[in-house]
Amino acid sequence: MKIAVCIGEGPYNHEAADSAYHFIRAALDRGHQIQGIFFYHDGVHNVNALMEPPQDERHMANRWSALGATGIHIVACVTAAKRRGAMEQVAHVELAGLGQLAMMTIQADRLVCFGD
Repeated sequence: MKIAVCIGEGPYNHEAADSAYHFIRAALDRGHQIQGIFFYHDGVHNVNALMEPPQDERHMANRWSALGATGIHIVACVTAAKRRGAMEQVAHVELAGLGQLAMMTIQADRLVCFGD
């Protein structure tokens, strides 16, 4: 099955980003294809290159960058990023508009959203 994922919450405020990450890893382990990951609203903070969590805490931006390095298409909403001052993205993440989310959704069998 081809799955598109949309994440609308920040990395450390809610469980949405962690749940999405673990969902994606489990889906890949079961042989599903991730059509793309789209970060929207506060979700753009997940892939902010300026993020610096404490040493003993998980680094969500690095996790998403590593997933992108495997070839998964990862996009952060450019408008949401501009509004939040999060224009510097980690490697393997593209800034684009909602058209990319629409294309991911069209090409996928399912769209799974995490967050509000």
